Amino acid sequence: MTAPAPDSSSPPRPAGTPTGRTRPAATDAIPGRVPGPARREPAPEHRAPSAEQAVPADRHDAALILAAARATVDPELHRAIGTLPAAMRRVALHHFGWSDGPADGRGVPSGGGAGKAIRPALVFAATRALGGRTESVARAAAAVELVHNFTLLHDDVMDRDTTRRHRPTAWTVFGVPDAILAGDALQALAQRLLVEDPHPAAAAAAARIALCVIELCEGQQVDTALEQRAPDQVTLDECLVVAEAKTGALIGCACAVGALYAGAEEETVAALDAFGREAGLAFQLIDDVIGIWGDPRRTGKPAGADLLARKKSLPVVAALESRTPAAAELVRLYSAEAAPTVEDLERTALAVEEAGGRDWAQSHAADRMARAVQQLSRAIPDPVAAGGLLSLAEFVTRRSA
Repeated sequence: MTAPAPDSSSPPRPAGTPTGRTRPAATDAIPGRVPGPARREPAPEHRAPSAEQAVPADRHDAALILAAARATVDPELHRAIGTLPAAMRRVALHHFGWSDGPADGRGVPSGGGAGKAIRPALVFAATRALGGRTESVARAAAAVELVHNFTLLHDDVMDRDTTRRHRPTAWTVFGVPDAILAGDALQALAQRLLVEDPHPAAAAAAARIALCVIELCEGQQVDTALEQRAPDQVTLDECLVVAEAKTGALIGCACAVGALYAGAEEETVAALDAFGREAGLAFQLIDDVIGIWGDPRRTGKPAGADLLARKKSLPVVAALESRTPAAAELVRLYSAEAAPTVEDLERTALAVEEAGGRDWAQSHAADRMARAVQQLSRAIPDPVAAGGLLSLAEFVTRRSA
């Protein structure tokens, strides 16, 4: 796994006290969550519109694109998860928000959400932008979403996170072994979907996803190793490499898979992968900002969840590298043996902000988005055709949850 270090065009590292510069305002998340579908697939005449039918060629509204992707990919996910053994199926249904609790082999319908479907939406949008048929890519989009949720199940165990999507994480309900095994099963299901897909690009997509999973695992391993170091012994460049591997790689892979299913040349596939990686880094930067200052009513996680876990997120490490008095205070707070109190969390968030970590993360996210747009224009010069992909990239960097 390699990732380029930020070049001279990147914003400078935080230094000194705040400059008084106005921080970009975070916009509200798109209101409303698209609920998971009922267990029984609707009759054909009442079936939700496909991604192709629901998004007219001249419309690039992110909420519409995401809703169409969710409606198209959820039946594929339900079918795949329905083939799992009962114990693992219970865990998966709970994790996706489609059942509550381990009461029986099927779970109880929940009405909870399965996430925003950003990665499947990128698969559909990339295929569409290059003139492909989106109805042919549903299995591949579901495979990408299964891989994403495999990583979430494992990350929650490793990070000891207790809440995701406004509900208890799977390991807190079913135990660590069942959560890990369910994650493994989701990854296997992703490969099975592609092996059984008759589309001529399925084999290339399967190979690309397999390489992506290895990169994801490497990124997680490095991230875990960094968490064992003292707060002032972690560099921002190391954390950017981890962010590309853990977040950028799968978002780039989603765009590349969509391009493969559209029959694109390798140069175009590579450019869309690069677009996704840059947009993914912007996504992670904003996610890290939300992990410190996000509203729990929107995020589904406790206030200051990342600070509570003393995660070395990008704003935190950027603040530490400023070598300011606020950074020294941050080292002291992160090095304390006792669990942080509410007052400690407030002081820690203030120290990150005073040391410039929040401003750096937001400005660097904007820089990464600019790079993403450059890669997108290289792959798809027509701005109208590229509009859906650009809309999704802007959505993930302007969200507040």
